[in-house]
Amino acid sequence: MTASPAPTSPPPSKGLPAGPSACLPTGRPSGLHADLSASVAVFLIALPLSLGIALATGAPLQAGLVAAAVGGIVAGRLGGTPLQVSGPATGLTVVTAELIQHYGWRTTCAITVLAGLCQLGLAALRTARSALMVSPAIVHGMLAGVGVTIALAQLHIVLGGTPQSSALANVRGLPNQLADLHPAALGVSVLTLAVLFCWPLLPGRTGRHLRKIPAALAAIAVATACAAFAGLTLPRVDLPSWRSHALAGLPEGPVLGIVAAVLTITLVGSVESLLSAVATDKLIATQRGPEGRPPRADLNRELRGQGAANIVSGALGGLPVAGGAVRSMANVKAGAVSRRSVMLHGLWVLIAAGLLVPALDLIPLAALAALVMAVGVQMVNATHLRTVTRHREILVYATTIVAVVLGGVLEGVAIGIAMAVALALHRLARTRITVEQLDSGVHRVWARGQLTFLAVPRLSRVLNQIPHTAHVVVELDGSFMDHAAYETLQDWQDSHLAHGGSLEVTGRSGARIAEAEQAQQAERAERGEQRGDHQCCRPWTPWQNHCDHRGTVARTPQTVAAAAAPAPAAPAGPRRRGAGQLANGISAFQRDTAPHVREELARLAREGQRPSQLFLTCADSRLVTSMITASGPGDLFTVRNVGNLVPLPGAESTDDSVAAAIEYAVDVLQVDSITVCGHSGCGAMQALLTSAPGVPMTPLRRWLRHGLPSLERMASRHHAWARISGRLPADAVEQLCLTNVVQQLEHLRAHESVARRLAEGTLELHGMYFHVGEAQAYLLSEGEDFFDCRVFDTVGAGALRG
Repeated sequence: MTASPAPTSPPPSKGLPAGPSACLPTGRPSGLHADLSASVAVFLIALPLSLGIALATGAPLQAGLVAAAVGGIVAGRLGGTPLQVSGPATGLTVVTAELIQHYGWRTTCAITVLAGLCQLGLAALRTARSALMVSPAIVHGMLAGVGVTIALAQLHIVLGGTPQSSALANVRGLPNQLADLHPAALGVSVLTLAVLFCWPLLPGRTGRHLRKIPAALAAIAVATACAAFAGLTLPRVDLPSWRSHALAGLPEGPVLGIVAAVLTITLVGSVESLLSAVATDKLIATQRGPEGRPPRADLNRELRGQGAANIVSGALGGLPVAGGAVRSMANVKAGAVSRRSVMLHGLWVLIAAGLLVPALDLIPLAALAALVMAVGVQMVNATHLRTVTRHREILVYATTIVAVVLGGVLEGVAIGIAMAVALALHRLARTRITVEQLDSGVHRVWARGQLTFLAVPRLSRVLNQIPHTAHVVVELDGSFMDHAAYETLQDWQDSHLAHGGSLEVTGRSGARIAEAEQAQQAERAERGEQRGDHQCCRPWTPWQNHCDHRGTVARTPQTVAAAAAPAPAAPAGPRRRGAGQLANGISAFQRDTAPHVREELARLAREGQRPSQLFLTCADSRLVTSMITASGPGDLFTVRNVGNLVPLPGAESTDDSVAAAIEYAVDVLQVDSITVCGHSGCGAMQALLTSAPGVPMTPLRRWLRHGLPSLERMASRHHAWARISGRLPADAVEQLCLTNVVQQLEHLRAHESVARRLAEGTLELHGMYFHVGEAQAYLLSEGEDFFDCRVFDTVGAGALRG
């Protein structure tokens, strides 16, 4: 909606607070009961998982319990992510198994201590965020490769045998293992897997109560009980006396091998912990309001806590420790509010290790192997596969998986990094430069990709083919141009103009060329020369039929040929201006844009739409979604309405289209995130502020009633005012526009499909604000009602694209 100038202050009748200080929350309870309940839920998951990881590494089973207890108590107390749960590192399972085979258990513990010291050093240097620069495709590929290796090894135990020393050996040994099945072990394993996967699907009221018990614990308990009642003869957990527990010793072995092992544990454990911390922060942001969120993750402190935990765990004879996404998600979903839940979970593990040894000794190893095998299979995440495929990094992902399975974690990560660098260089060097002569005689040069020194020979060859007196349009369709390419293009431009030719240079990489051209235009102006085109629309070149305040049509490269061609005959009868603009725009699309997007649209027509984002924004004509998100066909599933409103489920309305679009996007299209985007000068928000009681209802007024909760939120003293880039809003309309984005995100959480996906951790919600006058986008910061352009600059438009 287009609005008239907004009032500078809210109407007194609305009862708005005097300032943000009046809106601070009054406080919340300590949450001890919530932390206690969550700690028990996490403990019930961590106990069998710790034993299973210890079994998979070949370490003493007590080492898994030591790592779980130390991870909970030490990392939970010292770490920088309050709700992250640390324990035996799943991503280090293969590495730890190899170290135990090569160096023995006591040296492996010493390596864990040294890795912890390295993590403390990295934290002191404040390098935590640099660990996140590793491509997600490499990290996901590493975890998937580890998962495949774990699953292959545990499959032998599930079948009643013994795993081999490598993944290839496990594959080669499968035929013999299948020929020599152990029925009892296989039966217990199948029962464990059946309970594990069917437990979350239990129906009815009884099922709802039973589902409160973690599926992993239920699977191990049922398998153990059935094996005991049936009297099956199976290898079982054997926890030796703590008196004979082996502690860390002095490292023994080749120095280079020890150093490589320490670096591997440090790198993999740090990356796994930091990525889990970021994922935990995102999960908290999507599931809780500002009042229920703990402080945001301090990654350097988190790395320091992980280092301390590894030092203590290794010294006490425990496995390497890292933050775990599975346990952390369980902690968040169980309602934990502080780090007490993590520390209490470690305390329960410590008590169980001392008091529950007789019960733990009843667990069949086949049941633990089945549990760990399921965890390994789940590490090959379908969502990650779709993401890397969408970003064209499937080659890096697949290479890392194969390298990890065949060579090991460190070798696999190194090969994955090399592949990622090679792919980046290939994309950087892959530049297509073409030239064509249009019917009007205009020569069009199109450079698609990054213009670097590698492309200079091709660029120079193409440019030298153009006659000196021709009119040339140079389109730079890339995001980078180095000095060599700039000099080549600039020298040719000077020469072409000196020989009487004319040209236009445009595109995202043409900013410096445009500056040079402006200087040349100034020189021509001094000589009395004129230039007919007006460049008000650079660099948004696809913007057609746009006029400045003087009515001068902005020209782009696509309009040059049209301007040079003979004008078509005018229609016989009168034609309305709007219809003429629409027809001209359609003609320009068919002539200039359709040839470039036809292949992509044909692919989308064959495969169907698979957008990654639901983008819900206002119907205001000034809000061009594709422009502010740099998105194209198939990227966004866009819903526009007056005021970017999300009616609450069941709210009185004559239109369910928004709810239908949300359900379709979340359940059918399976989008990964939803963004609610408001904007400055919203007429709907101004109408809410200036509405008077007793006015007859119209369709517009009935619709705007869905925005009343936003008005109430702004007037409430229980919510702090939303801020924008470190300042208070300019006026009441801007304040309501910002508050409305936050409120509509709350409405989204009330929709059943959205709430379900948020609980599963497979959906994210984002808030966005576009200031029309500044042409600046602001993203809602996590943990507070604060819109910041710096967050947008850091995340980039890719956060809103598919």
